[in-house]
Amino acid sequence: MADNHYDVVVVGSGPGGASLATRLAPTGKRILILERGDYLPRSEKNWSSQAVFVEGVYQADEPWTNSKGDRFSPALHYYVGGNSKVYGAALFRLRERDFGEVVHAGGISPAWPVSYEVFEPYYTQAERLFHVHGQRGEDPLEPWASAPYPHQPVSHEPKIAELAQNLRGIGLHPFHLPLGILLDEKDGKPTPTSVCMRCSFFDGFPCLLNGKADAQVVCIDPMLASFSNVTLLTGAYVSRLGTDASGHMVNAIHVNRNGSEEIYSADIVVVACGALSSALLLLRSASDLHPAGLANGSGQLGRNYMRHNMSVLMAIVPDINDTVFQKTLAFSDFYFGAEDWDHPLGLVQMCATSHPDQIRGEALPKWLEWLPDMPFDVLARHSMDFWLQAEDLPHPDNRVYYKEEKVHLDLVETNPQALVHLKRKLREVLDRAGHKPKAMIERSLYLGKNIPLGGTAHQAGTARFGTDPTTSVLDLDCKAHELDNLYIADASFFPAIGAVNPTLTIIANALRVADRIAERLK
Repeated sequence: MADNHYDVVVVGSGPGGASLATRLAPTGKRILILERGDYLPRSEKNWSSQAVFVEGVYQADEPWTNSKGDRFSPALHYYVGGNSKVYGAALFRLRERDFGEVVHAGGISPAWPVSYEVFEPYYTQAERLFHVHGQRGEDPLEPWASAPYPHQPVSHEPKIAELAQNLRGIGLHPFHLPLGILLDEKDGKPTPTSVCMRCSFFDGFPCLLNGKADAQVVCIDPMLASFSNVTLLTGAYVSRLGTDASGHMVNAIHVNRNGSEEIYSADIVVVACGALSSALLLLRSASDLHPAGLANGSGQLGRNYMRHNMSVLMAIVPDINDTVFQKTLAFSDFYFGAEDWDHPLGLVQMCATSHPDQIRGEALPKWLEWLPDMPFDVLARHSMDFWLQAEDLPHPDNRVYYKEEKVHLDLVETNPQALVHLKRKLREVLDRAGHKPKAMIERSLYLGKNIPLGGTAHQAGTARFGTDPTTSVLDLDCKAHELDNLYIADASFFPAIGAVNPTLTIIANALRVADRIAERLK
């Protein structure tokens, strides 16, 4: 057992686990990272719309269900780097007001138990770690920051620059999307030595060139190259966690690997599998001392699951849109409301250029009724593509759990009006700005074919943190209330999700938790 004992074991190599391990690596402590998947293959399929979106070759092939008996496969990706291998790399800070209570049309977004000031220095460090490109001062809702972005914003191509100018002309405040990307530009073009070449296969695709700042590229690989005290095991599925006789210490990490069981132990155990998989691991770890699941004395484990209310809209515009790298613009003017709607709506950002295979794969015959003379390749050339997201509110019946040894994911719709009005406002501002679309086509392949259940890209909230052990799973350091050496370092801890992409907050919090663990390890 001595060889299998570590100072820290991290379960999961996504943005949370990888960032935490990167922070702890210089301590010299013996660290083991357990990843259930392998490295994502680098192949031509990485840049195939048919393979990535229509066939879902990199998506987990798991049969999940819900209380109604609906069956679906979750949009999860089990690889080194986790879901960040296919994320869009939009790295936002939560708005400062998001940390307080916010009243929505659908209910209350609860206040966080800590303020934005606690997270600010870690946001700055997270932006540096993940090579975020952006421009301070453009987004009127951006919270205060102690440092500029570490890299200049990714430049707009002509059609997107024209859209930005026209949006400003009607009084909006479009801004450069903060992106985690390994891009060096000169005069709007990648330099000869830039890893990223500004291709159209960015948002939702694994990057064949490793030009996306994902957890493998910016954390795992550099860490393994520099620190011999860190070990990564792939193909290592953690089946359950065991505890000592007191029930207060995790003393056994049961791993299925290469067809056999291995058992590891650690002074500190960090679970960072993603909000859904982390909750499932702790539920699988039920015992006589923890009959409802490990760390689940509150009954809140797996509950209050959130994902944004999301929509991808393809606007078919009159002019040809020859943009290659389209994901450079966003606007938040309706984040907390509009002149004709008092409640928060959400965020609008651009997503990657549509490809004909993606459009064909949507299989929506009514498109042909609307636009009978436009084949798929022509539709793609005339499209501008927007990702809309409104806040999903926590609800105790939105939960992941096991029943009859099957994974169940139940959802109660919350706050649906926000997304409806956000779509309306997007159509309105495009009309006013001179980009009046012939049609606004709802997309689904970015989010998973079975929406809302299958769309788990922005998973959060299954083990919320707080000061009251009867209503939360974790304390303010993201340590389980009921265990002395168990932490969670993914989006499980979110009490509310806001309407911006959650990954930067996951990274920032993982760095914060790592500092608390480092203090203990001293």
